[in-house]
Amino acid sequence: MRLPYLAFLLALWPSAAVLAKGGEPKITPQKFDQAPQMMFFFDDSEVALSLVSPGIGDSEIWRTEAAGDKWEKIPDFPNGEPYFMLQHPTDKQVAVVLGRAKTSWITYDKGKTWKSFKTSEHPSQTVPIKFHAADSKRVLFQGMEICDFFTGGCLGRTWYTEDGFESIHELDVERKDCLWAKSTERFTTGDDTVDKNRIVCVVKGQFSPLPKEYRLLTSDNYFKSSIEPQMGGRVVNGMANMAAVKGYIVVAAKAETSRELALYITDDTNTWHRGEFGGHRIEEDAYTVLESTNYSIQIDVKTQDRADIGVLFSSNSNGTYFTQNIEHTNRNEFGIVDFEKIQDIQGIILVNTVQNWKDAEMSWIIPKDVESHISFDDGRTFEFMKVGDRKLHLHSVTEQKQNGKIFSSPAPGLVFGNGNMGKKLGRYDDSDLYASDDAGVTWWKAQDSPHLYEFGGQGSIVVAVVDKGDTDRLAYSYNHGKDWDTVKFPDDHELKVYELTTIPDSTSLKFVLSGLRHTSKGYEFWIYSIDFSGTDKRECKDSDFEDWYARVDSDGKPTCIMGHKQRYRRRKADADCLVKNEFNEALPEPEQCECTDDDFECDYNFRRDREKNECVPAGTLAPPKDACSNEKDEFEGSSGWRLIPGNDCKRKSGAQKDDPIKRPCSDTKAPVASGKISHKEHTFKEQVLQYFYLERLIEEEDDQDVEETIVALTSDGVAHITHDHGKTWSNIEGVEDNVIGLYPHTYDTDTIYLITSSEKVHYSKNRGKSFHYFTAPEGPPPRKEIQLLMFHPDESDWLIWIGGKDCRGITNPNCHTVAHVTQKGGEDWNTLLRYVEKCQFVSRTGSEKRVLCQQHVDEDLEAPLHLVSSDDWFAHKTELFHDVVNFATMSEFVVVAAKTEDKKWLQVNTSVDGSTFAPAMFPPGFQVPHQQAYTVLDSSTHAIFMHVTVNAAPGQEYGTIIKSNSNGTSYVMAIKDVNRDEDGYVDFEKMSGLEGVAIVNVVANIPEVDKGSRKKLKTKMTHNDGADWALIPAPEKDVEGNKYKCASDGIDKCSIHLHGYSERDDPRLTYASPSAIGLVMGVGTVGEFLSNDDTETFMSTDGGVKWKAIRKGNYMWEYGDQGSIVVIVEKGKSTRDLYYTLNEGAEWERYTFSDRDVDLTAITTVPSDNSRNFLLWGANFVINVDFTGLTSDKCRLDEDNPDSEDNDYYLWEPKHPNQDTECLFGHVALYHRKKLDRKCYNGPMIHKLHEIERNCTCTRRDFECDYNFERQSDGSCALIEGLKPADPMQVCRDNKDAWEYYEITGYRRIPISTCEGGMEMDLTSASHPCPGHEKEYADKKKISGVALFFAITLPIAAAAGVGYWVWRNWDGKFGRIRLGDGMGFGTGTGTGSSKWVQWPVAAVSAVIAVLAAVPLLAASLFRSARGAFSGGYGGRTYTSRSSFARGRGDYASVDADEGELLGEDSDEEV
Repeated sequence: MRLPYLAFLLALWPSAAVLAKGGEPKITPQKFDQAPQMMFFFDDSEVALSLVSPGIGDSEIWRTEAAGDKWEKIPDFPNGEPYFMLQHPTDKQVAVVLGRAKTSWITYDKGKTWKSFKTSEHPSQTVPIKFHAADSKRVLFQGMEICDFFTGGCLGRTWYTEDGFESIHELDVERKDCLWAKSTERFTTGDDTVDKNRIVCVVKGQFSPLPKEYRLLTSDNYFKSSIEPQMGGRVVNGMANMAAVKGYIVVAAKAETSRELALYITDDTNTWHRGEFGGHRIEEDAYTVLESTNYSIQIDVKTQDRADIGVLFSSNSNGTYFTQNIEHTNRNEFGIVDFEKIQDIQGIILVNTVQNWKDAEMSWIIPKDVESHISFDDGRTFEFMKVGDRKLHLHSVTEQKQNGKIFSSPAPGLVFGNGNMGKKLGRYDDSDLYASDDAGVTWWKAQDSPHLYEFGGQGSIVVAVVDKGDTDRLAYSYNHGKDWDTVKFPDDHELKVYELTTIPDSTSLKFVLSGLRHTSKGYEFWIYSIDFSGTDKRECKDSDFEDWYARVDSDGKPTCIMGHKQRYRRRKADADCLVKNEFNEALPEPEQCECTDDDFECDYNFRRDREKNECVPAGTLAPPKDACSNEKDEFEGSSGWRLIPGNDCKRKSGAQKDDPIKRPCSDTKAPVASGKISHKEHTFKEQVLQYFYLERLIEEEDDQDVEETIVALTSDGVAHITHDHGKTWSNIEGVEDNVIGLYPHTYDTDTIYLITSSEKVHYSKNRGKSFHYFTAPEGPPPRKEIQLLMFHPDESDWLIWIGGKDCRGITNPNCHTVAHVTQKGGEDWNTLLRYVEKCQFVSRTGSEKRVLCQQHVDEDLEAPLHLVSSDDWFAHKTELFHDVVNFATMSEFVVVAAKTEDKKWLQVNTSVDGSTFAPAMFPPGFQVPHQQAYTVLDSSTHAIFMHVTVNAAPGQEYGTIIKSNSNGTSYVMAIKDVNRDEDGYVDFEKMSGLEGVAIVNVVANIPEVDKGSRKKLKTKMTHNDGADWALIPAPEKDVEGNKYKCASDGIDKCSIHLHGYSERDDPRLTYASPSAIGLVMGVGTVGEFLSNDDTETFMSTDGGVKWKAIRKGNYMWEYGDQGSIVVIVEKGKSTRDLYYTLNEGAEWERYTFSDRDVDLTAITTVPSDNSRNFLLWGANFVINVDFTGLTSDKCRLDEDNPDSEDNDYYLWEPKHPNQDTECLFGHVALYHRKKLDRKCYNGPMIHKLHEIERNCTCTRRDFECDYNFERQSDGSCALIEGLKPADPMQVCRDNKDAWEYYEITGYRRIPISTCEGGMEMDLTSASHPCPGHEKEYADKKKISGVALFFAITLPIAAAAGVGYWVWRNWDGKFGRIRLGDGMGFGTGTGTGSSKWVQWPVAAVSAVIAVLAAVPLLAASLFRSARGAFSGGYGGRTYTSRSSFARGRGDYASVDADEGELLGEDSDEEV
């Protein structure tokens, strides 16, 4: 069969070769004014369609009923409308033509008649039509996807028809892709009714549009209801791709910040298995599902980063376990693999491999030496093809010249190819045409030069035409290509032939050839019909045929595949006749073979042990009913083997390989855990400076031997690695250089770079399994704050390196920085700019090469810095700002801090494209001196929190936190007097994973502090996103069971106060973890103020509503197994004990991890907090503590029956402490939490949020005070004296489509609230029409003015949805950016001398919303790797991915004197 999908791809790319068709001795030419771009035959007919010149304005559909002998234009299609054709894969009568103006056409009679149908969307640019394999009236139409600039995802709508587009209906899902379960003839769910109706879709996440949340759903009623299938006992998010192949559906799931994929396969849509590849990892854009068999999936997996080389795998019959067939397969950059199965013959495969794979893997520029192999046993063994004694190598799929199979057709045994003889494959233009008529066993040269070729009459005629330059003739052969005749084209035409084709089953004696003729007047386009049916060759008789076996061994004896031999009746090569049996291809006649070991595979729940050649249990076995009442009994179970489904071998008498065997009942139970915790210590020779977790985000279903990799650097310049979470360490092999720093890749958690003191940079792209190196243009500069490596968000091999030139001497005045870029992972470099401070990629659609650099003007180190940009690696550059303090970029936004012309002020500008910037305009009287500061704190709940410094005097620092609305355009005061330190770090922290919960420390003695007194701090907490703040009630008793001394003094003098962000030695020690929903921990005191005396460690299990003291003293903590394990260890004291709880603090146990007291600096685990291993770090040692021995039972999660007794989880609802109802932020959210009495472990990551059970009616708690209003003691909102409300008509000015505005009430809805109806305090005033929309207002008010208000009130375009975008994209990280702060300049002032606190509420322009969101993202998404350096190269002593992967963010600062936006102590998300 031909491949219409390939034609689809070629049609989409203008650079692809023009497709056409081919010819025969009676040659009938037809000239076309424009080029035939697409052509296909309807199977078993001489009817073909051609799309001629699919250019705008002149595209047409032509049709022939005589195999190209006569073409006629179809009048049904308006000229210029059709642009693509699709053929039904199973119904030979059906095709679809897509139109440009949302009108398409379908035919059910091979194009004789057409029915048009209209759609509300343009067709998808991927695969717009999805056919049902068994019912051609059932079709899915996929509309054009809309790609979200912010989320990075593309979603569209899908329509369905059951009656061939007589009617069309929309599916109720936003999808990435959909298909019918019955997309292929062989696939079945096992139920005819289900086969008829079931649709499978990859859809938008339940609570988020981010690609990492995409889900797989199946539905039998067009998504009126749906099921999310479980995979390995859990639902899996992050679905990236989906495909139907033979009897399987394959989906790929991707984890965020990792290129690794997990493939899940089903043969019925009910049961899904994770594909296992024997240790090989599957990467995004690095695997190809190949043409497969009826009993196996073939997948080629790219194995090398620097070369397009792969490994070929074949699966067992249900797609669970994959076996390696051959290594070093040849691929191209598009994932096309040199692989082809010989058509209609089982077991014969042609592949090309790379001979010099070792050299090719070392460098992009080394050409691959390709050689060809053939297998006759389904890929178990391969051998060379030879012409005589010389090897033959064939040009394969990566160089495909036309549509369809490359080498074979349904003509039995005939295999042709263009190739070169010798040691390796040569150039295509130097190749010749080679032929085989025994399916590749023997070969001979058929023609000089490369040719296009086709088979007809079941192989009784072969035609070929030169495929190099122009030609004036066609060659043909009647004896399998051994002898040839030629015929010249009419009128002595010379053509550049583009395609030669025939009907798909190769039974016709007619061919079609298309080509281009060069004339003095330009180009002419021709289609030739070539007809052998009128020759004088007789029709073949039975005596002209022979029995031919498809596979033979070295002795010429037929061999067996899938239990049978394949025998064909085919015409003898020397018979002087033609097979004139059109549309009846030669079919194999099977001969049954006796069963052998090759006819069996491992049974379900068994896997192959290659060393023992046995099938061993992959898990616990299920015994028959009523068996194994006694554990010492035996039961009759599977031998581990089963006959491959579809195999028809003849069984021998006697015992069979798959006969049931006696098995011990112990096989039905999982291995019993030891019940003990274990530990292991490792000592390094020198002090540990850095460490990074390289967490594998794609989790294995099998929890045995889980890989948990850490790379550590010690002060002697040695890099160490562990793959078992610190139990065993080794020096990184091949890295002998002095390593001075570790740089993990910002956008790929599997990749890390080791910076040395020279130009040599070592790196690993597979979590340290192997390391390579590249040579940078220069070594690191002596200035340690320079960030050496920057990463591209989309192209993992694009790097920017900033090195030091002429810096051998420390005082060399010529020493300066130089920025370089590579697109090949360090293989070659292009110089960008000299004398730079920073360069970053600013990738945008259409400008992937955009780079921004901060460079000294005129390359003078004494001159100011200016910001320049370029889209061509600085062959040309544009100055954006002249005097820049600093800038930050992230995947969506750019923020620039520059000084004003008078040098007195700090001007902030923002951009979404890195090219067009807009200034952030503050209200009158609210300017920011560049000696002062504000800090962007968080933007995770539809709103931005920003800290404005009020007092910046050393030791007296504090300020006001203001909070934005949902689009970031106006700010209200959230809380005053919030503490910060001299570096700008603020005591403010959001609870990861819980909506709207935050903790701050406020300065309680402001008048005294302003006069120079020491600060007294109190801790306050909000449960409604800053609308209300309250002290944290003290527990009834301390850890010893005694009442607190202040218990009777009231909450103002007796509450919990926690040491906050500004006091932390290690910013990773956050209060909460997003994987441990509801758990909060902190260290502090109970009393009137925060104190360093009588310190206790506290814990809350309900999101901070109620707390309890768990230990006296200051403890570090870490969450493991998604919160089912919590470990604490004392800080600041030598110890040998840790404490742990398995039931959220209800009980604590002590564990001794050392025989001596040791000083610990940190406790860590993997960033996701989903390991049962922990590390205790000391100065030069690390101790692994392993909790996996406590249980081997994995918890059971039943999403569909959450209240089931067998479910190991319950549904938990967060609540507001002063609220009786379960409603919070206008809805009831239900989260999965493990039942405290269950002795099991969580295993793969659970999606904690089960559902939003319902939206609630609005109450006062769903609203906060509006712009220029402030909260009163009775909870109401009143206008601040001397200030005016916002102009209510501003909504009309900001949005030209707005038709209504409401008078200001003083209240606004909390951005994350989803409440409906009830007390809608922002809509209680009168509404009015926007100017010019009075009629629309009157009309719509007849419907529902209140209901439509939110739909039409849109934000300013420049900042629209920024706060909402951050809420949607928030992944548990937080960060801060501090702009402008010099120490020792006293209190900050606005215009005049009044303190900023007189402006408790600020109306900020639209652009400032971008400013506020962008710096936040800079701190949480953009990594300042220089902040990760340590020891002699800057930064903190300990840095790990766990620092910020769950919200352990840090600050980034702009300092007027030191000129940094991402501050010296910046430790970005890694």
